[in-house]
Amino acid sequence: MGESLAATSNLLVYSSMTVYAVALVAFALDLSGRGRTAVAHAPQEALVGAGARPAGGAAPTGAGAEDPDAGVRRRAAAVGVTTTWLALLLHGAAVVTRGLSAGRVPWGNMYEFTLTGAFVVTAVYCVVLLRRDLRYLGVFVVGPVLLTLGIALSVLYTESAQLVPALQSYWLVIHVSVATVSSALFVIAFSANVLQLVQDRREHALAAGRPARGRFMDRLPGSVELERAAYRLIAVSFPLWSFTLVAGAIWAERAWGRYWGWDPKEVWTFVIWVVYAAYLHARATRGWDGRRAAYLAIAGFACILVNWGVVNIFFPGNHSYAGIG
Repeated sequence: MGESLAATSNLLVYSSMTVYAVALVAFALDLSGRGRTAVAHAPQEALVGAGARPAGGAAPTGAGAEDPDAGVRRRAAAVGVTTTWLALLLHGAAVVTRGLSAGRVPWGNMYEFTLTGAFVVTAVYCVVLLRRDLRYLGVFVVGPVLLTLGIALSVLYTESAQLVPALQSYWLVIHVSVATVSSALFVIAFSANVLQLVQDRREHALAAGRPARGRFMDRLPGSVELERAAYRLIAVSFPLWSFTLVAGAIWAERAWGRYWGWDPKEVWTFVIWVVYAAYLHARATRGWDGRRAAYLAIAGFACILVNWGVVNIFFPGNHSYAGIG
C-alpha cells in the first residue's frame, strides 16, 4: 500500500510539473505582450481567480506612471493563473499521498521538505493573488517552483520511510510548517527584489536618455512599488522565521537536552534571522530603500539557499538526516 501511494505521489509530481510548465508559458506570453487584447473599457473584475484589478483602481507602478494594463484583457495571464491553481491541486495531492505512504507528515527528508516547500510557495502566491494583482510575478514564482521540483526528483529523491526517533515529535509539525511558510514568502520577496533592481536600472537609463533592454519590463510596476511589495512580504515573513528559530530551540531541548548546540543548521538559521533583521532595521530607522535595501534582502535569501542546498547536504550535524529547518 505504501509503495503504491509513493508511486502515485511521484506521478502526481510529474503531472503538476507538466501543468506548471503550461502556466509558465502563459505568464511568459503575458509579459511579452501576446495573449492580450484591447477592449473599450476594462471590466470591473473582482480580485478573485485571475487576480484582476478593477478598472480605475490604483495602478501598481509605485512610480506614479500610468497603468500599462488599462483597457487590456490579459487572456494569457488568466490562463496562467487558472493552470497554476490546477498545478497547485495536483502538487498538493502529491504531498498528501507522499505523507500517507509513510503514515506521517511528509517533511522527514530533503526531498519531502523541498516538495512541500515548493507547494507552499505556490499556495502563498495563489492566496496573495486573491487580494492583489501580482500576475506579473507569475514567471518568477512558477519558474523557480518548476526548477525546484526538477531538482527534488533528480537529485534529492528519497524512498518513503519512517522517521528517525528524534523527528517523531509534534514539534516537527509546528517548527517545519512555520519555517516552510516563512521561506515561501522570502522566495516571492526575492523575486520582487530582483525585478526591482532590473527595473531601477532601466528607469535610470531611460531618464538619462539611453536605450534600455527588456521591453517586457514596461508591463511591470515601477521599482518603488516592487521594493514596497518585497518589504511587505519580508515584514510578514520575519516574525514567522523568528518563531521558527525559537520553536527549533525548544524542540532541540526536547530531543537532545539542550536549546543551542552550534549545530551548522542552527547557526545558519540564526544567520538568516540576523540578515533579515538588519534589513528591516536599516529600512525602518536608517531610511534604507531602493538598491541598498534590495541588496541586503537578496543577501538574506542567499543565506537561505546556502542553508537549504549546502548546509543540509555537506555539513555534518544533528540535522543531517532530516534536511529541515
